Amino acid sequence: MSFVPVAADSDFPIHNLPYGVFSTKSNPKPRIGVAIGDQILDLSVIKDLFTGPVLSKHQDVFDQPTLNSFMGLGQAAWKEARGFLQNLLSASQARLRDDTELRKHAFTPQASATMHLPATIGEYLYTRTCTEQLSGLGWLARLHGLLFLLAACYKCRNHVQGQGKCIGAKLVC
Repeated sequence: MSFVPVAADSDFPIHNLPYGVFSTKSNPKPRIGVAIGDQILDLSVIKDLFTGPVLSKHQDVFDQPTLNSFMGLGQAAWKEARGFLQNLLSASQARLRDDTELRKHAFTPQASATMHLPATIGEYLYTRTCTEQLSGLGWLARLHGLLFLLAACYKCRNHVQGQGKCIGAKLVC
């Protein structure tokens, strides 16, 4: 049970603390937070409280405008963060519960936040079965089971901002 009031039908109880990136009118810088009830806990405000074996060396990941650096730390960091946050937000833990000034800066109502894309996505690879190219191989391709092994690979190198299409795509077959 958390000291933060959470409605019974909430999607964000203490056992489901989803990460996200948000900003507010009073602080327009995108930053990382976790939802609990109808609140967002700003991890940039409490980053110094992460003192576990992994995150004590990487507290700066919570100052980033995306989750990329945090995700890059791997599973040990994610488990450490999840356990720490569940403990910090529990009704029995006094550190945040009893620090009125810290709570005032650390929590933001979800209704007053603007949510942002949580990660920057780089290049990606798209593959599909290349039947046009394989049809010329006929029985040889089918004989060796190559029909399902060969693929056309499109690597998007230059995403046209706001147009939802790629230019400079590379076809490899």
